[in-house]
Amino acid sequence: MSGTPPNRSSGQHRRAELDGSVRIPDLRVVAIGGGTGLSTLLRGFKRFVPNLAGELSDPDLRCYISQLAAVVTVTDDGGSSGRLREDFKMLPPGDVRNCMVALSEDEDLLAQLFQFRFNQGELEGHSFGNLFVAALTSITGDFAQAVQMSSQILATRGYIFPATNQNVTLSAYMDDGSIVHGETNITASLRRIVELTMDPPNAQPLPETLEAIACADLVTLGPGSLYTSLITNLLVRSIPEALAATRATRVFVCNLMTQANESIGLTASQHISRINQHAHGVNLPLFDYALINTAPISPELLEKYALEGQTPIEPDLDAIRILGVQPITGKFLHEGDVLRHDHDKVADVALQLALHRKR
Repeated sequence: MSGTPPNRSSGQHRRAELDGSVRIPDLRVVAIGGGTGLSTLLRGFKRFVPNLAGELSDPDLRCYISQLAAVVTVTDDGGSSGRLREDFKMLPPGDVRNCMVALSEDEDLLAQLFQFRFNQGELEGHSFGNLFVAALTSITGDFAQAVQMSSQILATRGYIFPATNQNVTLSAYMDDGSIVHGETNITASLRRIVELTMDPPNAQPLPETLEAIACADLVTLGPGSLYTSLITNLLVRSIPEALAATRATRVFVCNLMTQANESIGLTASQHISRINQHAHGVNLPLFDYALINTAPISPELLEKYALEGQTPIEPDLDAIRILGVQPITGKFLHEGDVLRHDHDKVADVALQLALHRKR
């Protein structure tokens, strides 16, 4: 695959002056993760990316993103993605598809089409977007190129990189000494994960991923499942080294709740410690800041999550500081049928941290 993250700077520079003299600062951003957490955060960052005409959705924004890249885990082996992975010997498209839709120019008909899921016949359970990426992968012979072409069709405001272009599988060493293979089996296990590994252990990232991290002003990791959405990216060779070496402001976005089989009982600092433990041989800390929600959650939602054994993540701020990371607290949640991060608030705060350092 060739190419670099889209640079819309010509249009941006036309919009980048206020009162004829003051330039709006621009930032290069890389968001790393997977699952619904990454696609949710990307919706917050998308507001700061000018459209193809060089226009921002909100002209009062204090900065804009000149280059936005998402680095997405590719270890899913369940559902539609797992079936396509088995049938076509390709990487799982599900998390990548969600990011493409989140960054699409207009999350309307075409984006809805990519998310459409068949509910009968031989295609039952498959989403159209997954099938589309599978078809392009078969045509091009390259999953990353298929992702790039799909992103162009959706006119995404950013670039999407699979964490690796190699077919990788996960294994987890559990607290009872057992080893569980495959992401679906790992998340279904009732045991606590002690260590996560990837096969092959020397899987490589795309060169564009390392370049984007090296040139970034802001790199985020999270939110997302601690092991199967976040740590998986750091098991790809050279990604943790790139994260440790970049001059970017590095922000960890902590989850709102613990998650069954991945982080039950873990505090915010222990989430960071588990990530550090899997970034073998790199200089720590990996993060400059950690965004931690400290706002209360409604009793109704707390009761709902308690049925799954999930509780709010404890914000042990002093322990985070001991790890060399500065906690940033606030209300980062949005309540609906389920808890989600307030993607606009998270994006705003993360970008302000990066702007402060750049200035």
